[in-house]
Amino acid sequence: MPAVVVTGTGGLDALRLARVPLPEPQPGWVRIRVKAFGVNESEVLTRKGESDPEVTYPRIPGIECVGVVDQAGEESGLRPGQQVATMMGGMGRTFDGSYAHYVTVPAGQVIPFETNLPWGVVGALPEMFQTAYGSLTTGLDLRAGQTLLIRGGTSTVGLSAAALAKDLGATVVSTTRSPERADELRAVGVDHPLVDTGTIADQVRDLMPDGVDTALELVGCSVLTDTLRTVRRHGTVCFTGALAGQWTIPDFTPFMIPSGVRLTAYGGQASDLPAEVFQQQLQAIADGRLKPPVAKVHHGLEQVRAAQADVEAGTTVGKHVVLLDD
Repeated sequence: MPAVVVTGTGGLDALRLARVPLPEPQPGWVRIRVKAFGVNESEVLTRKGESDPEVTYPRIPGIECVGVVDQAGEESGLRPGQQVATMMGGMGRTFDGSYAHYVTVPAGQVIPFETNLPWGVVGALPEMFQTAYGSLTTGLDLRAGQTLLIRGGTSTVGLSAAALAKDLGATVVSTTRSPERADELRAVGVDHPLVDTGTIADQVRDLMPDGVDTALELVGCSVLTDTLRTVRRHGTVCFTGALAGQWTIPDFTPFMIPSGVRLTAYGGQASDLPAEVFQQQLQAIADGRLKPPVAKVHHGLEQVRAAQADVEAGTTVGKHVVLLDD
């Protein structure tokens, strides 16, 4: 089958189009015929050799995909031809991922669904919706009527979190480093776009003097102490991402956390996005209540390099998707 393989780390030329054996599912695994997959920053890091030590080479990257079941055991409860999504769980990192026409994954990380939405739309959703949904629920326990700050709002997870939070009934404050992108935040329902100059606590407190109820940290540890200052007493900050690349705070002390503010983190798996919730999200998109942030749909594995180049450049807002045309 055709696949994109990284045999050694490097630039875009490290992404090599090759023919590889069709993967055979081991017991308890499912083979999926890939229809589309999102392209993620973590896959750029895998190609550059900047991922966690768990990543081994040669490797077919790709931490998510959507497609149809090609082969599954009866115990999985899945049937050939069924529409499914999968993500995370070591996919594209410790075992071969979705930059291919077929992928095998553990049955426990397969999410069945039914939709008439185009594959190019559905392919954008699994990782960013799972991360956004898990952060808002497991991480923040966000409720209707509460206020949410999203630090790193023009990222794919930030845009998805804003859309999901508005659908839930929250008031959303979201940040961008570029003033001209404020309208892009408003387009997904953000109530209060803010320009992030490195410190935003005073801006947030001008809007909400007591602080926001919840905050989703996607920029990272370089701004975390400032984000903590935006939250009311007994409010919660959830650390989910580090777009700025800093994952640790030198000489951290718990007394950096304001009195009474709660700090948690989220780094979940496919099982954190129940099938019924994903189905509801798909229906909300079909009904026009949710607008998924899709930047561009690229056609064919030959366009993976272009898609990764666009992700690395960061000049377009939304998810880049590779569609495998029949």
